Amino acid sequence: MRLIAGPEDTDLHWVHTSEMGDPYPYLLGGELLLTAGVQLTDPGHYVSRVVEAGAAALGFGVAPVYDTVPPALVDACERHGLPLVEVPPPTTFTAIARAVWRLMAEARHRELRRVAQAQQGLATAAARPDPVPAVLRQLTARLDDGAYAVLLSADDAPLATAGRSPSPRTHTALARLARVVSPPPEPAAPEGAGPAGSPPPNARTAPASATDTAGGSHLAAYALAGGRRLVLAVASDRREAGDHTIAGVAVVLLSLLTTQHQGAAESDRAAALVRLLLGADAGEVAPLLGAGEWTVVHARPAAAAAARDPLAAAALGAALGSALVDATDEGGVRVLFPGGAREIEPQPGWTLGVSSPVSPSELPAAGLRAERAVRRAEATRSALVRDRGEAGSGFASLVTPDEARAHARTQLAPIAASPALVTTLRTWLSLHGSWDRTAVALDVHRNTVRQRVARCAALLDADLDDADVRMDLWFALRWL
Repeated sequence: MRLIAGPEDTDLHWVHTSEMGDPYPYLLGGELLLTAGVQLTDPGHYVSRVVEAGAAALGFGVAPVYDTVPPALVDACERHGLPLVEVPPPTTFTAIARAVWRLMAEARHRELRRVAQAQQGLATAAARPDPVPAVLRQLTARLDDGAYAVLLSADDAPLATAGRSPSPRTHTALARLARVVSPPPEPAAPEGAGPAGSPPPNARTAPASATDTAGGSHLAAYALAGGRRLVLAVASDRREAGDHTIAGVAVVLLSLLTTQHQGAAESDRAAALVRLLLGADAGEVAPLLGAGEWTVVHARPAAAAAARDPLAAAALGAALGSALVDATDEGGVRVLFPGGAREIEPQPGWTLGVSSPVSPSELPAAGLRAERAVRRAEATRSALVRDRGEAGSGFASLVTPDEARAHARTQLAPIAASPALVTTLRTWLSLHGSWDRTAVALDVHRNTVRQRVARCAALLDADLDDADVRMDLWFALRWL
């Protein structure tokens, strides 16, 4: 076939053959209309009707009616911008239709494969330590090189972005489009304006998505589920088949990552919070949390970027299955988890300290044990450490080994240069301050023990008759 008029580029959706003098009533739009011109009497009128029906192109078969394509038909197609293709005698209309269907099937297969690969990439990104930015980065990579994606809050503030930064005009257009899918709440209707439970007179239902163009960019906005009025806004240089489906997958994942899970006891938990804020005792509030066990999780991000991510805490809570999440000023996260500690699993990119399950009245103590556990996890480079609540864990486990050694070196520096003084002090403390038993253990005279201990007290400027001082020095000697 040979293109003899009109533009080269056009999108075909199907093929239709017709010898009607006016095929307009039988066209749906987007067709390659094939004809041999059996009833072609007025080429100009014929082409105008074909264009009005939305046909994508016209294929004219040479022979048996016409030996060549009528010049008037060529002129009309050129004038209306309708692609005109000459179909030579050896090429049948059936062969053209079969070729188009095959190409369309191949295009559909490529689209499905692209969407499937994008789904896999987005799902993998959602499992990363920084899931929200990772999903946005994956989304822009799956669209095109010039794509930009932003997660907008209810007040149009960007919570996370990825891709090439857009122009100010595009950014403004995206914010405007976001308000289409997530409009500000309607003002409350005055009392008596309508029956109970009915929407206000000016209430309207926002669409789940909207599209637009600005400055040559294709724009799209999608409302996230969860009631937080978050919006995914996307700008790309081109729009391809499958883009909407890929963006839809990202919307589902982002909704799961940012939605605060609401349970049946959410109202009781809110009541507990209100009572605490109003000064109620923790023991009074505890029954509102239920009779079951609770676990406290302290988490520290492995990467500094995760600590700065405003959605990292919510994503971690969603991964652990709890909406009771608190992001600390130091970048850590505290999660209150209903259930046993065995259900807590390590999370990529996080170091976790998990308390033993406790009743609601014991939650403050569990919080301290979870903090102790996350310190041990960091010191031992473990992904997760569970506090079992054993009595033998002791005071020494409250600090990390590095911190303990640093404290010991500082406290014992005045006597560190004398091994005899260090050994004597350690032995004397271990034997509960007994001069005679220390002398026997060290094989020295008891007066030598007294002199060395007195020398330690002077150098350390410490009252060794004070039990607290003795205990502090004992821990320092153990850590050293």
